[in-house]
Amino acid sequence: MCGFVCLWRCGDEALARRMIDKIAHRGPDAVDVISAGNAPVIMAHCRLSIIGPENGAQPMHQDEDMLVVNGEIYNYTDLRAILGEGRFRTSSDSETILHLHRSDILRWVTRLDGMFSFVLATPERIIAARDPLGIKPLYFARIGDGIALASEIKAFDGIGVDAVEAVPAGSTLDSVTGLQRWFRIPQGAGRAEDGIDEQAVWKELRLVLEEAVRKWMVADVEVGSFLSGGLDSSIIAAIAARQLARRGRRLKTFAVGLKGSADLIAARRVAGHIGSEHFERAFTPEDVAEVLPHVIYHLESADTDLVRSAVPTHFVARLARRHVKAVLTGEGADELFAGYTYHHGYVDRPRELADELTRSLGTMHNINLLRVDRITMAESLEARTPFLDRELVAFAQSIPATLKLRRTDADNPDRTGPTTEKWILRKACDDLLPHDLVWRRKAQFDEGSGSVDALAIALQKMTGADAPLDRAAEGACYKQILCEQYQDPELVLSNAGDWSLGRAIAV
Repeated sequence: MCGFVCLWRCGDEALARRMIDKIAHRGPDAVDVISAGNAPVIMAHCRLSIIGPENGAQPMHQDEDMLVVNGEIYNYTDLRAILGEGRFRTSSDSETILHLHRSDILRWVTRLDGMFSFVLATPERIIAARDPLGIKPLYFARIGDGIALASEIKAFDGIGVDAVEAVPAGSTLDSVTGLQRWFRIPQGAGRAEDGIDEQAVWKELRLVLEEAVRKWMVADVEVGSFLSGGLDSSIIAAIAARQLARRGRRLKTFAVGLKGSADLIAARRVAGHIGSEHFERAFTPEDVAEVLPHVIYHLESADTDLVRSAVPTHFVARLARRHVKAVLTGEGADELFAGYTYHHGYVDRPRELADELTRSLGTMHNINLLRVDRITMAESLEARTPFLDRELVAFAQSIPATLKLRRTDADNPDRTGPTTEKWILRKACDDLLPHDLVWRRKAQFDEGSGSVDALAIALQKMTGADAPLDRAAEGACYKQILCEQYQDPELVLSNAGDWSLGRAIAV
């Protein structure tokens, strides 16, 4: 996991160094700036070494090509075998991108399986790309006739650009052909066909999920797991713990919250059930007030919901980084399996629910994935999202929406019974955890951890208000904090996502 800067036909090494220094938290293991002698390109890279730590330094300069990468290519061993081991000079997964580009394979970017963003420069052009769902960030700006690219918007702050744009998820940016899509999210399925074998579906889902966790644990360093005590993180941790136990190893899990909060209690119970080595931290409103400017600066957003969930993410990332370099998270399960409260309004409209899940998957890059990437990388921690594995996404999208959100008493003729979100996921993993934990109703991370209450107290103290701030005042406070920390705050605000945008509650 890393951060990078690329200047194509613009700037100099001093500018590249200035930009990479602003995102050096993404990679504390090594920082380097290189100019290509045979191409108008300068690349800078800060590295958090996860795979190939001994010889995977970047920027990677081979023959006439130069490469910077952020992320992980999980099928790199298969690609090395296909491309020929003799071509490779390092054990880094990133090097596969160079040789795929040089091969005769059509649409070579589609062969990459993982979470990634990269820029590849040849003497004639640059090609930048981003993974299917935009798990890893990538931004660009025009400088004269050239292009500047970087892993975070803050790299562009104060350098005089007029606008910054994100390379869309599942897209390439080619200096010759421009922006092009290379991946589209499969359309979700609506109503189940009569006679569908539900048991077969959830058994297959379990296998696909187990394979995703196995794949996303590939690393040359220890991988831990966030554990909020909620369904999604508990499932991932339980599967990971089983897989590690087969190798005689024990999973490390991490939880945070206010003292006595529901998340801490539930996480402790899950950790005991799966046998993980568990670490936890109780934070206070005073702790929240102290870290809030740091969180908002790194989040690159003042969206109220994102800030609320970013606060506990900060505390759990800081806790985890004391013990591991990489962690698994449960992000993506709500978008795949209808886990949000507003989804319940769609229970009798499966086609609309399937369309909404597909739509929300396409917005994750600028909302929850932005939060996870920025806040974990601010602590030099790599976060991995197995639920967003490409094969798992494809399979989950093929599952009818009627199996994701359904009435608990589905046979009730008046169809007025309570609804259960993520039903098929719960069935698939019913044996992994205590029954009551598998079937308990969802609580948002910021609610279960108590961070909303802590934020309310912290903001009241910070502003000197006589009463807790209403939502509008809370959002205005976050925006002010962000603007005070950037020379060009509009670059950030114009790119920031809005969690609630387009999420209408169906009635």
